[in-house]
Amino acid sequence: MTTQLFALSFDANDPAQLAAFWAGVLGFEVHDGAQGSVELWPNDDTGFRLRFNPSQAQKAGPNQMHFDLTSASLEDQQATVDRALSLGGRHIDVGQLPEEEHVVLADPEGNEFCVIEPGNNFLADCGFIGALASDGTQEVGYFWSKALGWPLVWDQDEETAIRSPHGGPKITWGGPPVAPKLGKNRLHFDLAPPADGDQQAEVDRLISLGATRLDIGQGDVDWVVLADPDGNEFCVLSRS
Repeated sequence: MTTQLFALSFDANDPAQLAAFWAGVLGFEVHDGAQGSVELWPNDDTGFRLRFNPSQAQKAGPNQMHFDLTSASLEDQQATVDRALSLGGRHIDVGQLPEEEHVVLADPEGNEFCVIEPGNNFLADCGFIGALASDGTQEVGYFWSKALGWPLVWDQDEETAIRSPHGGPKITWGGPPVAPKLGKNRLHFDLAPPADGDQQAEVDRLISLGATRLDIGQGDVDWVVLADPDGNEFCVLSRS
């Protein structure tokens, strides 16, 4: 067995408010988490939780990854946009072209996401969360394929994508040019070691694949902070 993508964690100035927004958009169940966090548990094939952790840090620049939400029709796309706006989202301009048919929005704390037009072939067999679209190199796509045991479903022109064998969203990396990091990412992965493994063995395996240990001031905690080959932070949780 390989490691599990347990959660996608957001740094949130107001975890309850941000969780309520995404629960309203996605229809996921809200649960209290540890240490002031709030979690959303999926009711579809997403395969991982969303976790909103309290943070005083303010957003600086575009996020390294964002959701691409799918649409079955133009009416469905507009309904998703309207729902997000009614919950506190807003339209934003990230340089999208007038002829592009997806809609770019931000949640109440400025985290970008896209509502993709119907008929998008790349996301045709995906659920409502079609993809986690990420800024990153081909190397980092290869790393995460090996780290999670998810096959590559796209590898062309330095763009990569992986997807769990069980379905759920694709994780994509757009290739060069990759934007410079502006500090700690606001979104990161939380990994759970295999049920038949342990945390240290999993940390050692990920380091052998190209991860590095990282000190972000976490102190004495029971999770381990690592960075992938592009420098993106992620955590390996304890099984205890």
